[in-house]
Amino acid sequence: MKNHRLFFSSVASVLGVAFALGLSGCSANFGTSSDTAAQTAMHIRGVVHGGQQPISGSHVYMYAASTAAYGGRGIAPTSGATGNASTSLLTAATGNPADTNGNFYVTTDTFGNFDINGNFACTPNTQVYLYSTGGDPQLAGVGVAGTPNPAASLMAVVGNCASATASAAFPGVTSVSMNEVSTVVTAFALAGFATDPLHVGAPSAVTGHALSGTGLANAFGTALNIVNQASGVPNPTFPSNSSVTVPVTRINTVADFLAGCVNSNGVSSSGCSTLFSNTTYGTAPTDTATAAINFAQNPSGHIGALFTLATNASPFQPFFSSANDLSLTLNYAGGGLNQPEAIAIDGAGNVWAANAGRGSVTEISSAGTFLSGANGYTGGGLSSPEAIAIDGAGNAWVGNVSSNSVTKLSSTGTVLSGTNGYTGGGLAAPKAIAIDAAGNAWVANTDGNSVTEISNAGAFLSGANGYSGGGLSDPEGIAIDGSGNAWVSNFGGSAMTEFSNAGPLVSEHTGGSLSFSEGIAVDGAGNTWTPNGLSDLVTEFSNAGVILSGNGYTGGGLNEPFGIAIDGAGNAWLPNFSGETVTEFSSTGAILSGTGFYTGGGLNGPEGIAIDGSGNVWVANFNGNSLTELVGAGAPVITPISAGLPVIPTKDGSSSLGTRP
Repeated sequence: MKNHRLFFSSVASVLGVAFALGLSGCSANFGTSSDTAAQTAMHIRGVVHGGQQPISGSHVYMYAASTAAYGGRGIAPTSGATGNASTSLLTAATGNPADTNGNFYVTTDTFGNFDINGNFACTPNTQVYLYSTGGDPQLAGVGVAGTPNPAASLMAVVGNCASATASAAFPGVTSVSMNEVSTVVTAFALAGFATDPLHVGAPSAVTGHALSGTGLANAFGTALNIVNQASGVPNPTFPSNSSVTVPVTRINTVADFLAGCVNSNGVSSSGCSTLFSNTTYGTAPTDTATAAINFAQNPSGHIGALFTLATNASPFQPFFSSANDLSLTLNYAGGGLNQPEAIAIDGAGNVWAANAGRGSVTEISSAGTFLSGANGYTGGGLSSPEAIAIDGAGNAWVGNVSSNSVTKLSSTGTVLSGTNGYTGGGLAAPKAIAIDAAGNAWVANTDGNSVTEISNAGAFLSGANGYSGGGLSDPEGIAIDGSGNAWVSNFGGSAMTEFSNAGPLVSEHTGGSLSFSEGIAVDGAGNTWTPNGLSDLVTEFSNAGVILSGNGYTGGGLNEPFGIAIDGAGNAWLPNFSGETVTEFSSTGAILSGTGFYTGGGLNGPEGIAIDGSGNVWVANFNGNSLTELVGAGAPVITPISAGLPVIPTKDGSSSLGTRP
């Protein structure tokens, strides 16, 4: 069937000047600081397609994500100026009707075509998407009247409203296609910000929430990288980076789940009842877009029954007939990635990986491109780097195991620490780094059984030999709490060591089945989490040193977990080195990733893990020479980690660590 592409044609202004317009596939263009809504004259034409047939009589809306409050898993829908309800952009000036809620829409024709003809309000730097609902899926063929399906709802990302100037509002895009694939990709990319199709947002217009606006914009950009906006077909690789592999078969499979309901007579059909009953987490969904969002936020739950909806007759091929989970997992190769062991995220959402096998650092932009070139950043003493952390200025601090040094790189990869990096100060096989609120770097020295503190200017604050004692034994993990204290995990012992922000030993914590501890993370309550890699369990201590996890949290597929990260909901994420999976625990130790765990995306010897401001979970694959991104799997979190620490230390260690921006 002919693909009816969306296009923009200009409307003459009162000055008789015509502008050729297009929708932008780049959602991170912040070229204007204006917050004033502009009436933007344009035609927007496109197609709504139900996989097997175009949907006629569907209502198509244009929405901007809320800039006042978060949507997301476990967040209730709220309305009003301070709520998370998306803003309807079509107005009475378009000549379109309004629904019972006063929101305007356009209607698709027999071939699924729609035409938004006229003015709509577009506030610069808001993120825009399309939403369709209802219509006739024309099961007997195009032009043959059938039964309207009120459960059929679809979504597609438009992108960032880049400018108040009409000709620059959405530059570059020629078309938008709405189908089950575009809906699936939108649901996953926006999972950290969406409660339902009409409640998507982050408080980016509120003073102090610049990071949340960045995370939301990056999420829209990710969606535009994954699905071809014009055709509604998954891109096998990113348009701007062919080294990123998109899981087309996974996307097709979930799209087929939705198609089983879209291409039916409605809620009472077996396709809809199967879809809705198996994507219910709280209130049961009544439309396919909500079901897609629910699935994206719970991709390992109830999937056995959903597989009955994907068959050889389904519209999207190929598909999976079974899987542990269907999370949307991207794989990044190239860019110098070679035995990446540690990973960190900066404030812009860029990803940094330390390549132990190459002596380099790879930086990936929030748009998925390699900022560090084909081979990564090198020089400055980089040698078997196994640790990395980002400071408040966006600089990367890297621990070099082979050269017993620390290299500091600017946000653009310039070496700031001299030809050989920082040396001395007791540095000996530095395998972990954390940055405190003052910008000082704390380094765990595995071979030296010590901790070195380095000022932001490169001075050693911990003396010639570093801090020692407190049961330090092959320390391989370090994290800072809200009081400024440093917590250290010891691979060679059965204790956790705590130092004050001034360096003196505070305590040696034992119990909780501590054994071969490697990674470590601190949450917003000041609790410390550490995986015990060779005993397959996780130990949690309160800030006062009380064991909260009994004999340790177990299950969930834990299999040599060496790394750990906390997302914006306070949940803990762990990569399983030997299991080649990822496990998620709630803040209370409940397993959230199901019995199937998170899989796919080239997970191969996963070791380092980090979460970005869009809720994407990033994993460094030591054996696979790659990174895996679990799109929208977690809750958006403040990045870099050090940005969550208070300027004035708290007595109980609490902070904004493990919270949304």
